[in-house]
Amino acid sequence: MIALHSGYPDRELLPERLVRAAFGRAARGDSAVGRPPAAGLPELQAWFANELATETPLGVTPPSPGDIVVFPGSQSGLNTAFRALVGAGRPLLVESPTYWGAILAAAQAGVRTVPVPSGTHGPDPEALARAFAQTGARAFYAQPHFANPTGARWTPGLADRVLDLVREHGAFLIEDDWAHDFGIDADPVPLAARDDQGHVVHLRSLTKSVSPAVRIAGLMARGPARERILADAQAEAMYVSGLLQTVALDVVTQPAWRTHLRSLRHQLAARRDVLLGALWEHVPAAHVETVPQGGLNLWVRLPDTTDLPRLVADCESSGVAVAAGGEWFPAEPTGAYLRLNYSGPNPGAFPEGARLLGRALARQKAR
Repeated sequence: MIALHSGYPDRELLPERLVRAAFGRAARGDSAVGRPPAAGLPELQAWFANELATETPLGVTPPSPGDIVVFPGSQSGLNTAFRALVGAGRPLLVESPTYWGAILAAAQAGVRTVPVPSGTHGPDPEALARAFAQTGARAFYAQPHFANPTGARWTPGLADRVLDLVREHGAFLIEDDWAHDFGIDADPVPLAARDDQGHVVHLRSLTKSVSPAVRIAGLMARGPARERILADAQAEAMYVSGLLQTVALDVVTQPAWRTHLRSLRHQLAARRDVLLGALWEHVPAAHVETVPQGGLNLWVRLPDTTDLPRLVADCESSGVAVAAGGEWFPAEPTGAYLRLNYSGPNPGAFPEGARLLGRALARQKAR
């Protein structure tokens, strides 16, 4: 099976040697048998805080280690943030389309999602302003950099406008920085680095960039919001494995980590361009709405007449797995989309996968 559907990078793109060595060292240390603090290991909290502090401009107070709460992956962080900052029955503004896991987390928390139209450059600020005014929402969940699934990256002007709206309405921006380590043609600068008033809650995961076996994420929140989040996290899981926290910290503080990220940038660029070229050649009816500057996915618009469930099934029967785009919409999909992952295994098979996809789509047009 040619896998273009996964949300995770290929094993070849992971720092496997660093991870294995870190597990060996951690197994011999105190974290293998001790209980960590509820908010996370202080050294790991400091690392997450420093990553944001390096992007903080002059005149803005950088976050401190005490502003960080460590979670077992970003999905857990989203669940907690939605429960602690929004609450059951209350509205949460979300981009449409957006990460399907955030839609699921909101549903599990009993939160009412309110879609805000979002395209290849981010959300419509006028629509966002109307949504805040009409719903009284106190939180907006968004992915300003390399959004899943669209690949959108906000301009500095849009980021300023969104921050102004969030502050104007006394709300939170829950910033999902899931692709922080997957920049290709651009580097993400979190909006959290530009806000010291407590309006931005920043979530950064290491799960996809370090290893899926090391489910670690850091959530930055200030003041009472941080205390509510920590209380909810403790009620849910008490603490995060100290062994996994130690492994994650070991990997990201090795000099070889930066070398790995530089290599990863080039590998992702090559894979992205191979898949793009294959789609242009073999699926001329498909439209890639933006060439992402980072992340792991292409967001592909198909003709409106496409029978998407049938296309996905036909592709699978032919030997290529693709992901239908409907699950990334919190309301009715605005068209027929596929999300294709260019970081999956066997990039040499991408052209064949695109050929099979094009053939399946052409069969629909011929009927």
